[in-house]
Amino acid sequence: MQAILIIIGLVIGASTLAAILWSIAYPDRRLWPPKRYTKATPVLVWVPTFTLFSILIVLGFMNWGSLPIPTLLRFGIGIPLIVAGNVIVWSEVAKFGIAQTGGAKGSLRTCGLYRYSRNPQYVADIAMIVGWIVLSASPGAALIGFAGIVVLMAAPFAEEPWLKEHYGSAFEDYKATVRRFISLNEHLHKADLRHDAASW
Repeated sequence: MQAILIIIGLVIGASTLAAILWSIAYPDRRLWPPKRYTKATPVLVWVPTFTLFSILIVLGFMNWGSLPIPTLLRFGIGIPLIVAGNVIVWSEVAKFGIAQTGGAKGSLRTCGLYRYSRNPQYVADIAMIVGWIVLSASPGAALIGFAGIVVLMAAPFAEEPWLKEHYGSAFEDYKATVRRFISLNEHLHKADLRHDAASW
């Protein structure tokens, strides 16, 4: 059972990464972000996403505590990362809505957590995965989690040409001010970023 879950997880991760790399190499024929948001788009986006996270969770319980990570570290770091990641992700999903989070067109978001990261949802997802790997101390979860992290780190490189195409100089100005993943510069608070919302 564990081997089957690992294979499924790796296939989902590899397929998603291949779609992202294709979109980076051929932005005019991109798969992500989708050229058109249709009724099938949420299925194509969310089914693999939730399947991968479900496999990650199940593998964590199947091999619970197998890696030599101290208990204090597991619970002291793992749980806060999971909680913080969930709070950030779902609060941003609530602001954007499921459709825009899943690739529908919207508006450029530069306020809130987007003052510190162009991709706070991806950063939060990575935090959740790392937190679960540490908490579960599971080799299987670590393997699938690593695959998920690679996908999350690659995704912005496919999305940025789309953002430039749709938001032009507004995105270019934002990109010049805020880093792709984490930016803690104090001058961000003074930046004139008045354009609203995009969760890439």
